[in-house]
Amino acid sequence: MGKKLEGYGLWESSRMLLPEHKSRIHKDEREMQHREKPLLDEQKLEEIECTLALSLRSHVRVTVVLFDPFGNKQLNGFVTSIHTHSREFKLQWAEEWKWIQVDDIVEAYIV
Repeated sequence: MGKKLEGYGLWESSRMLLPEHKSRIHKDEREMQHREKPLLDEQKLEEIECTLALSLRSHVRVTVVLFDPFGNKQLNGFVTSIHTHSREFKLQWAEEWKWIQVDDIVEAYIV
């Protein structure tokens, strides 16, 4: 019978797993374990909140950088709603939108 796909899935089940691939897999795993969300100081948090409020009031495009363990993600659009009690805001671009937690942001700036 065939070998069960577990652990690295297709990578591990392949008979042609190259040493370079295996070392890259282990390197990626180590990087993922050590990547933690940076702690932002009060001044930086206030700057992010003011940028979001400016986008809402003046209807200007804002770019937010969101923390992700695999690499930060950038989204840009217009802030259309802010919920201060739950610390989230609605970012809209084209015909799409997404609710985003303020605590997930590591950077925000006006485009």
